[in-house]
Amino acid sequence: MTGYASASGSGQGFEWTWDMRGVNAKGLDIRIRVPDWIEGLEAGIRAVLTKSLSRGSISVGLRVQAVEEASGFALNEAHLTDVLAALEKIEDKAMQQGISLAPSKASDIIGLRGVFEASSQEKDVKLLTQEILKTLPDLVADFKLMREAEGASLSEILENQISEIAGLTEKSATIAEARKDEIKATLQANLARVLENADGADENRVAQELATMVVKSDVTEEIDRLKAHVGAARDLIAKGSPIGRKLDFLMQEFNREANTLCSKAQNVELTNIGLDLKTVIDQMREQVQNVE
Repeated sequence: MTGYASASGSGQGFEWTWDMRGVNAKGLDIRIRVPDWIEGLEAGIRAVLTKSLSRGSISVGLRVQAVEEASGFALNEAHLTDVLAALEKIEDKAMQQGISLAPSKASDIIGLRGVFEASSQEKDVKLLTQEILKTLPDLVADFKLMREAEGASLSEILENQISEIAGLTEKSATIAEARKDEIKATLQANLARVLENADGADENRVAQELATMVVKSDVTEEIDRLKAHVGAARDLIAKGSPIGRKLDFLMQEFNREANTLCSKAQNVELTNIGLDLKTVIDQMREQVQNVE
């Protein structure tokens, strides 16, 4: 089923925005777009999605940006130690040569390059990853709610199609039952014709041919299997997701029985019902591709 959801969050000096989209697919295909500098994020997202979803082509995007904030200032103590040591040597050297230097002021030293410098708080990427992943379950929940809303509408469509298949199956059973006398008369006529021209024929061979004729005209098994498939489909829909793959397989079985019914019908009305069945089954198969 299709679906869409978005979410946002902030923490660790960053803001982020989620974007999640899904379209129909037979299996689960996950595509993730995240900043490559945030380690472990993609693996964490994939773990959550594979646990929460079972079908669909899912795309997840994440945009992350730093929050603008005032920079602080820090004293570079190591550099200050080097500067003071150098000043001491300079003063000693000047005294040796009889040179008097003006006293150094703290403001002069602070102004030297590298002593007092702007600094920004170092960000912990692991903590950022954890904060981002905390907001993912809510995004997935919203995404699933949208899919469930679509699923409710889809369930009604599938139930109507199953009811149509069930009605056509019952109609074919009624016609097949009404044809029994006609088939019996036809077989008796064929048998009489065979016996009239059976001089020297192998009796076992004749019996086999007659049995084959009976089997080819009997659609009872196909109708019974169609009824069983109808019941199985209704049970699956009542059970709820994930049922998409099972329903997809069931559609193949439905189609197999409808094809056999058409090939064995030997009756225009029954053949037309078989064709109507195939039409509804094909329509239902298309809808089943949307089921998780």
